[in-house]
Amino acid sequence: MAASTEPNLEGVEEAKVEEEPRVLEPGAAPFGNFPHYSRFHSPEQRLRLLPPELLSQLFPQGPEKKPILGLDVGCNSGDLSVALYKHFLFLRDGETHSDASRELRLLCCDIDPVLVERAKKECPFPDALTFITLDFMNQRSQKVLLSSFLGQFGRSVFDIGFCMSITMWIHLNHGDHGLWEFLAHLSSLCHYLLVEPQPWKCYRAAARRLRKLGLHDFDHFHSLAIRGDMASQIVQILTQDHGMELVCCFGNTSWDRSLLLFRAKQTTETHPIPELLIEGKEGNRLRSWR
Repeated sequence: MAASTEPNLEGVEEAKVEEEPRVLEPGAAPFGNFPHYSRFHSPEQRLRLLPPELLSQLFPQGPEKKPILGLDVGCNSGDLSVALYKHFLFLRDGETHSDASRELRLLCCDIDPVLVERAKKECPFPDALTFITLDFMNQRSQKVLLSSFLGQFGRSVFDIGFCMSITMWIHLNHGDHGLWEFLAHLSSLCHYLLVEPQPWKCYRAAARRLRKLGLHDFDHFHSLAIRGDMASQIVQILTQDHGMELVCCFGNTSWDRSLLLFRAKQTTETHPIPELLIEGKEGNRLRSWR
């Protein structure tokens, strides 16, 4: 890992990393920290929906050539983080680019220290992808680690955030207010936000897996008032409460999850919507999730 991209951890208590190997039943991963998540939800399913030129069009490089800064929340063992990086930089398997780390830098965080350690060991782009253990709902740790990373580039916010199949786990473990607060933090930290919400049927399946293993149910599952069409619910929270606008829906994965792109309304003047997204809005991209 390049020293210049490693956040300053001073004052933050780090979780003790367990030794691998470790085996978890699917239902025993209450925060979505499945040990081999990409085996049943492959990165390719998301990538086929996302235009490779998306970031280059959202953030055209000027003469200063500042790197695009991305935040990947709930990165698991980093498979999707690496796949997104390669996809947006047009890198094939086994291919590297000497200047690639100058174009896109990703801060990838997960609550599970074992998964983060695996991501660090297996990442083929250590100069461009920084993996850290972080409970995003711990505001003190979040502020210290994210500010440390952003400060190295003289920035206060990320260009884009990735929230891929994370919202359900926040919702189940922190309730309606926790989900609202999570989306509030993300929207304040990013100019753009790519969200893949889990549908309500996934909530029921997660609760059922816990019961089958004889474990305690999620504390908030039965008291959630935000339920039903979760994509619409998250669109409503982000657009009505947190000052974002829905730019585009890229369609649904084979496991029926929408990929929704939002942007902060104040970025309109400095970041005009690219033509490929304007064309999408006139077609079926926004209608496809409703």
